[in-house]
Amino acid sequence: MSEATLGVIDRAEKEIMKLSRTDIGAVYEFMHKFRNNPDQPGLDLKTLHGDTRLMAARIKRDLRALLLHLGQREYLLVGVDRRSTVYEDLSRYAYQINRVTGGIEVIDTQPVGDSIIGRVLPAAPVPLFAGFTDVQLVELGVAEPLLPEIRGLTDEDGLMTLLDRAPQLTVDVLFALFDGKTYELVLEEITTPVRSAEPVDVDDFEAAVRRPASQVATDDEALKFMLAESFQAWQIFLHPTQRRLVERRYSGPARVGGGPGTGKTIVALHRVTYLAQQLPPGPGKPILLTTFNRNLAADLRIRLRALGGEDVLARVEVVNIDRLAAQVLSEGDERAPKRKIDDGQVPQLWRRFLTAEVGDCPWDPDFLAAEWDQVILGQALVSRAAYFKARRPFRGRNLTRPERDQVWDLAERFSRWLTAQDLITWRQVAVRAAALAVHRYQHVVVDEAQDLSAAHWRMLRAMVPAGTDDMFLTGDTHQRIYDNRVTLGSLGINIRGRSSRLTLSYRTTRQILAAALEIMSGEVYDDLDGGQEDLAGYRSLLRGAQPAFRGAATWAAERDLITEQIAAWGTPSDGSAAICVPTRELAADVMAHLEAAGLSPVEIGPDGPKQTGGVHVGTMHRFKGLEYQQMIIAGVADGLVPRRMIDRYRSGDPKRYEKERQRDRSLLFVAATRARDELAVLWHGTPSPFLTERLTQATG
Repeated sequence: MSEATLGVIDRAEKEIMKLSRTDIGAVYEFMHKFRNNPDQPGLDLKTLHGDTRLMAARIKRDLRALLLHLGQREYLLVGVDRRSTVYEDLSRYAYQINRVTGGIEVIDTQPVGDSIIGRVLPAAPVPLFAGFTDVQLVELGVAEPLLPEIRGLTDEDGLMTLLDRAPQLTVDVLFALFDGKTYELVLEEITTPVRSAEPVDVDDFEAAVRRPASQVATDDEALKFMLAESFQAWQIFLHPTQRRLVERRYSGPARVGGGPGTGKTIVALHRVTYLAQQLPPGPGKPILLTTFNRNLAADLRIRLRALGGEDVLARVEVVNIDRLAAQVLSEGDERAPKRKIDDGQVPQLWRRFLTAEVGDCPWDPDFLAAEWDQVILGQALVSRAAYFKARRPFRGRNLTRPERDQVWDLAERFSRWLTAQDLITWRQVAVRAAALAVHRYQHVVVDEAQDLSAAHWRMLRAMVPAGTDDMFLTGDTHQRIYDNRVTLGSLGINIRGRSSRLTLSYRTTRQILAAALEIMSGEVYDDLDGGQEDLAGYRSLLRGAQPAFRGAATWAAERDLITEQIAAWGTPSDGSAAICVPTRELAADVMAHLEAAGLSPVEIGPDGPKQTGGVHVGTMHRFKGLEYQQMIIAGVADGLVPRRMIDRYRSGDPKRYEKERQRDRSLLFVAATRARDELAVLWHGTPSPFLTERLTQATG
């Protein structure tokens, strides 16, 4: 028996993760056998098209491993493909050492689908990259074997087809040039950060495989980690072009934006790890990593441990923002009320207060609840005079001075009424904590920044001294699902000139992304600093099936569509599939229906799924920060999405109506972009107005 070394390049990792669980198991078994003895007959190791370096080996009857022979008994797994694909065209695979990064690249040079190459065109369109020479493209890091095909590209569809098969640096460079960036800017922002620090010998594969640019896993533990049933390896992978955002030195607060799946959370995790590694040894937790959602905070802790280990985790406090505020309040004010009330219950509390303490009142309790929550607490106003002067953005209705006087009186009485019952809302907790907060961290990193309130931001600003690398924020206002709108500059957090935007989705397919963007059409969103932002240029390189859009006459019939879709996906029970609905009542009904059908539903609670296996079920709010290979969004019907109850604001408070409607649209957008590979959207009766006619008629 003669043992061999077998590494796995990142290109192969991505291909393996797309396989079925059975095939993944076969790949892992193959690796074990190959390492023990690559020459055993059952593996059928052979060279391709007479090349002594590129080889193929048998994983199972119809699956082959593509291997690069690096020398002696050292091999690199560079791809996994069907037997027919590997042997039909033996010259389709090319490999090289990239002259810029020094990393190994393997390229599938065979155009697929409706490629622009060889297509008969009615006119002579201008090639996309006519303004750049071959020498410039190679200097930027583009794979040389692809240059002839690149020269034939004339539209975005052709570019997307090519990039399905291109190395990552080639993808990044071509997309940046396609988006209008200059050669000099691409060289500075994309190529230089990944350039090899040592001279590159393009024939020395044994040296190349050990460079970080090759991104090779070589030991059993790394391979097990990569082949785990979860997405854990993928969830902490940092794209080389994102590294400059992580390792940059910022003169003040910085923000990274971008659509779902663009890697904002991954950038935040790596930023925390990078900052922790720069700290001198010592006790304590000088870095805060926080977010609004409890289950997302729990997920961040798990992923940070996987990324940086216990040493990094020991230097970081990972906690959701409300729990942090509660800690500060309990430390600074022992007399503060102990019973904390969710902010969503504030309108009901105002109704109870007005009925019990005021009686006949001309003010609408919903209006008073929002005014108290968003203006008085949101701006931490502590006096009547301050309220008289306060701006009231996003509130719609103007108030006269006498009206403000009445509202202030009621707000003060309401606060005393809550205290008398030992009640305090989470927004009140944040306001009081902001007044008590002192410097306790060197760095603050915030994920899903769009969900935090002004009071939260005031507290965070007080917790870290202003200066270099003080605050790092990631978020996307298109995913705002809570009623929090802020202008950071007015809160002492100036991100002007230190904002970046990610546009490439690593999570979901082009087909799912197109449907999600269709859901968002026509809306305008803020940028957290008084301006506006959109999702222009947001794209994915992944391809998959078209999302399914199906309607039913009744909810009972729609439930049958749910079980039918789960069965069509092979009845997954490993936690890779999920069902999302608008309300708790529908979630409970789906759980019962799945149990009756012999499936294994798992509820998603406030801290995430209660176990890893089964089919996960929850409301749309519960899916923030989660992702699944297969997703069903059910109950997407008019009256449920958006909520029928917001219709009462349509005439009396039209600005609030539009704001609430936008929030419900964002919630549906968030749900749709949790899907990685397959998405089904279902409804009963009339479909949601957010589903355009083009979507609802896409699959019938």
